[in-house]
Amino acid sequence: MCGITGVVSLNSDQSVLETVSAATGALEKRGPDAEGYFSEFNIALGHRRLSIIDTDNSANQPMFDPSERFVIVFNGEFYNYKVYREMLESKGVIFKTNSDTEVLLQLYISEKENCLEKINGFFALAIFDKVEKSLFIARDRIGIKPLVYTFQENFFAFASELKALVKYPLQRSLDKVSIFNYLQLNYIPAPNTIFENVHKLEPGQYLKINNIFDLQEEERTPVNYYSIPKPNFTHEDLNPLSYETAKTNFMELLKESVQRRMVSDVPLGAFLSGGIDSSVICALASRYSSKLKTFSIGFKDHPFFDETDYAEEVAEKFKTDHTTFKLTNQDLLDHVEEALDYIDEPFADSSAINMFILSKKTRKEIKVALSGDGADEMFAGYNKHAAEFKARNPGNSEKVAATLAPLLNPLPKNRDSKIWNVNRQLQRFAMGMKLSPKERYWQWATFRNEETANYLLHESNVEKIHRLTDGAYDYKKRKERILKSISKDGTLNEALYTDMQLVLPNDMLFKVDHMSMANGLEVRTPFLDHNLVNFAFEIPVQFKINQNIRKKIVQDSFRTILPERLYNRPKKGFEIPVTSWLKGELNHLITADYFSQSYIVEQGLFNWPAVEKQLKKLQSNDVGNASGTIWNLMVFQRWYIKYMHV
Repeated sequence: MCGITGVVSLNSDQSVLETVSAATGALEKRGPDAEGYFSEFNIALGHRRLSIIDTDNSANQPMFDPSERFVIVFNGEFYNYKVYREMLESKGVIFKTNSDTEVLLQLYISEKENCLEKINGFFALAIFDKVEKSLFIARDRIGIKPLVYTFQENFFAFASELKALVKYPLQRSLDKVSIFNYLQLNYIPAPNTIFENVHKLEPGQYLKINNIFDLQEEERTPVNYYSIPKPNFTHEDLNPLSYETAKTNFMELLKESVQRRMVSDVPLGAFLSGGIDSSVICALASRYSSKLKTFSIGFKDHPFFDETDYAEEVAEKFKTDHTTFKLTNQDLLDHVEEALDYIDEPFADSSAINMFILSKKTRKEIKVALSGDGADEMFAGYNKHAAEFKARNPGNSEKVAATLAPLLNPLPKNRDSKIWNVNRQLQRFAMGMKLSPKERYWQWATFRNEETANYLLHESNVEKIHRLTDGAYDYKKRKERILKSISKDGTLNEALYTDMQLVLPNDMLFKVDHMSMANGLEVRTPFLDHNLVNFAFEIPVQFKINQNIRKKIVQDSFRTILPERLYNRPKKGFEIPVTSWLKGELNHLITADYFSQSYIVEQGLFNWPAVEKQLKKLQSNDVGNASGTIWNLMVFQRWYIKYMHV
């Protein structure tokens, strides 16, 4: 696992190439083991290495082929590299290292961009051909590893993270529609970023400049080499795969995926939360490791959310070397600002704090961790999926709930109270029942609706966001693009497919990547092997969810293997106590200058009366969603101070 960056001068000015060292330095935490540079013609590449496979210095990057015509910088893992090493050796290729990077470079030389179809793994990469003067960059199929890029007037640049990209002479112009999306979702969906002229390479895409001295306009547009198979059946009985066969296939695919991800030349372990997904991964991984190290976090001050006893039972069953980190409120508080400071784009998913701490503590013992991420999005594991199923298949209880919701509307709606959170969820469900599948998905994916987001923004920005352009609103076009796969007569699989495009890469995987790499830890996700992802969208919804169970095929496939106590219990999760923190220990974050009326008015982004209203509501008995909104704004303001005051 590593950090990569590169820059191409598009005119005669070579000074931009000198900034590659600063950009590479910004990625130090992603790759604390080594750094390297390449600069020739009008291109420069930089690399920070976290050595996992072949830790010898000969495997450091940038790496060249024997002729030194090709040079690569690579972030990620190529799990099936040994298969292609043997194939290439049979064709006469001689390898100098035991690394997967060298195999990947030789595979590109042999196959060019078609090499991407051969890779089982996760990655962001760049390869430069000195003879053709071509530059090739690509991102893995599912979007596990990030890659951002920009075409400026005088240069092209790319990097693993935005914090590296801004080290180049970047024009920092805020994308107002991205801010609007951020207010709604707590993150910014790809391909957009917080800056107008910077983009995320999306999952399953590559970009190739055929001649760095002669950039063609069409080369600015990424090429799709992979897409998750879109569900192509609207009636479930069209799928001939039996449930028993599906379970067998699922177990085999996951077993193979876990086995691939055990390849490592450094200590490897697994996260173990006590939930079904991480327990399944640990059960399988323990078959390939004599004493698998496993790690979980518990919450001393929040025993209701502490599930470490389940994790410890799983660890005992599979004889893992288990460590439990018991966290107090103070432990969480001590890491809030450190975690927020690493994030280089506004991102308000507060569970990132938990991920940061787990990664930091785990990194002291191992360098690679397996996780259960991805199963919820593919196999319908969230509350919103159960709600969507019920909205599409309403019974009497759902109809009664929709009828009662208006009567309960005057009551408080607060995430931090169990009772009022039920009321909040009931209201959202009742509203969703009245909407089309597209609009219902959007309501349940967002934390603040369009009306609230509009009110939070300064009126001049609202006008720009909704300005009519080429017959459509800019915001509206982005929203339609996100929701394009949800049809009126489709199945819940379409909502899951949209989660895989929206929530998984932009929220879950972004969080895991940034918080783990901030601590030099590589996290591998067996559920997101592309073979398993393909399978997940070839099976019908009834294999995933019904009135009584979520992630049905995952739970049923391993029922005879996992402890019985893991089943038939509510999915609790854990959200940091944002309301009490913002009122108490973290109050200094919202009384800082960047939350003052004078600063916000001068900044010109937000509507002060709306912000003031949320601040007052935070101090009231009916906090509602104010704490989440203030957290969202606070994260943005901290980012703004750091990245726009330059």
